[in-house]
Amino acid sequence: MQSHGLHCKSLLFLNSSSRNNFFLSSLSFAPKHKPVTSEDITLMKIFLSSNSKILVLTGAGISTESGIPDYRSEGVGLYAQSTSRPIQFQDFVKSPRLRKRYWARNYVGWPRFSSIVPNVTHFALRRLESEMRLSSIVTQNVDELHRKAGCKNVVELHGSAYRVICLHCRYEVHRHLFQETLNKLNPSISIVSQSVRPDGDVDLPQDFVEQFVVPNCPDCSGILKPDIVFFGDNVPRERVDFVKNLVNTSDALLVLGSSLFVFSGYRFILQAAELEKQIAIVNIGETRGDKHAHLKIDKKCGEIFSNLFENELT
Repeated sequence: MQSHGLHCKSLLFLNSSSRNNFFLSSLSFAPKHKPVTSEDITLMKIFLSSNSKILVLTGAGISTESGIPDYRSEGVGLYAQSTSRPIQFQDFVKSPRLRKRYWARNYVGWPRFSSIVPNVTHFALRRLESEMRLSSIVTQNVDELHRKAGCKNVVELHGSAYRVICLHCRYEVHRHLFQETLNKLNPSISIVSQSVRPDGDVDLPQDFVEQFVVPNCPDCSGILKPDIVFFGDNVPRERVDFVKNLVNTSDALLVLGSSLFVFSGYRFILQAAELEKQIAIVNIGETRGDKHAHLKIDKKCGEIFSNLFENELT
């Protein structure tokens, strides 16, 4: 078995036949929090029953309960655990070296990231959607866990890690198919990660990165990039306008698992507040939108919904 001289605690070396069958149990990356009270459940029931067309905005805090860490959670987020920072859009575009490092790390992290499954919050939203109580779900996450849970009306504000696009033409490919391409271009590499980061990549030794092969677009030889909004990039204008219209036509806004630190999501809180919509926030810790909220529950989303629906979710 060839290990390429790599020694890293977060990595396992497997032969190519076992690589695709490697799965790990989900870990929780939720920060410390107080237990849910009966008052929390009652207040959430009142909010849900008082509004018939609720727009839901979800953030990384709901995916932590599936085993995907977030960036900013106190003590457990990426920024608290590591000095590493996500790649900036301009760096990805301008630097072939940084693009290669990004794709090498993403390649190793993909089997773990793509095997993660939805949790009780995702299934609760599917239940509410099926009961016609939601106008839409707008998610800041790129993990497609809402779709895996069966939710239909989902707006991926920051895109999806499950698509790869060309920055120069209209070429697009599913991320699983792109993984197969990377497998073929890197046949001697059989490295699998036990860890995962919020954007689906992992830390790797430099010698691994240097030998990694990344393809260009098969149609125009342009740069291939995940169809996600990187830091330093902007959410497409038409997507922002679409969500703004959802805010206008909804009765209320429910924020789940988001600190609202980035403006891409916070802008919709400001809009809802200006329109005097009811705003509820469920998030562990303070959020940027707390001063606008009519209801703030400083608890774990999954515990709120598991108590709301008890054994009714599948």
